[in-house]
Amino acid sequence: MTLPRRSHPRPLDLNSGRVDLTHGGGGRAMAQLVEELFVAAFDNEILSQGNDQGAFSVPGGRMVMSTDGYVISPLFFPGGDIGSLSVHGTINDVAMAGAVPIGLSAGFIIEEGFPLADLARIVTSMAAAAKAAGVPVMTGDTKVVEKGKGDGVFITTAGIGMVPAGIDISGDKARPDDVILVSGSMGDHGIAVMSQRESLGFETAILSDSAALHTLVAAMIAAAPGIRVLRDPTRGGLAATLNEIASQSAVGMVISETAVPLKPQVLGACELLGLDPLYVANEGKLICICPPEDAETVLAAMRAHPLGGDAAIIGQCDADPHHFVRMKTAMGGTRIVDWLAGEQLPRIC
Repeated sequence: MTLPRRSHPRPLDLNSGRVDLTHGGGGRAMAQLVEELFVAAFDNEILSQGNDQGAFSVPGGRMVMSTDGYVISPLFFPGGDIGSLSVHGTINDVAMAGAVPIGLSAGFIIEEGFPLADLARIVTSMAAAAKAAGVPVMTGDTKVVEKGKGDGVFITTAGIGMVPAGIDISGDKARPDDVILVSGSMGDHGIAVMSQRESLGFETAILSDSAALHTLVAAMIAAAPGIRVLRDPTRGGLAATLNEIASQSAVGMVISETAVPLKPQVLGACELLGLDPLYVANEGKLICICPPEDAETVLAAMRAHPLGGDAAIIGQCDADPHHFVRMKTAMGGTRIVDWLAGEQLPRIC
């Protein structure tokens, strides 16, 4: 995202103006869009260098990097939008390695005719989320595609962070007898997004749980540096994420249906839509797997943080050679919590 500092004959009309192909053509109109909207929102000392990349210094140690794309529909939903979601989701991917996030990049693919007012709303939300998290957007890119060749706006991101010395968190570290915890209620984000889809026509008071989790992770690591696995259960929800970890770590898992935190509104909406809440996406919750001796310490640290007040221990890993995830039901039986065969909720992030 180069930052040409130049004067323009008229400022952008952020109330009724629309994106056109010249905004992605590399000329004066694109320079104006970048300068008056993106630079104004994301302004920081690295971005203001005006280069096609951000240059910065880092201390010695291990770095992590994550990349993601955001194609959510609708763009605005209760509790968030594609802008704040892209910041939170990227920070969380970095934080799940136990890393301290350093910075983000952002690429925008905008459809011709997209209202500038909506783009400004998205960029403002994204900038506010980055500022609140203390993780700057350091570089980026803007492209415009012809009308009918996109769907409003897509955002691609990358995030980088530094892992503190002595921390080794990865999806292949879970061991038999390790304890499984979640930081709060499952399924809030997916249901909040689905409630806004025109073809469904149902209402719910649920807000998306979209949030940056790096400060929660830092508090957990400070309390228990031996945490083995962290993962945010986004697409595919709790069920898919546990299956991913079980496969990576070559362990089985047993969780309790009554221990998994679920809001009544989420349960009600899932019953209405015929969904299993275990497979519904989250954007501000995490799964933690730790040695049994650390479980209560981690739980206390989670509950002491604003983003972990409803944290719970939901189960334990075991030595199942099939690496199945099983759930003890409220009725006293046991069922397999399997991978999804397809996508239960498309365009959810």
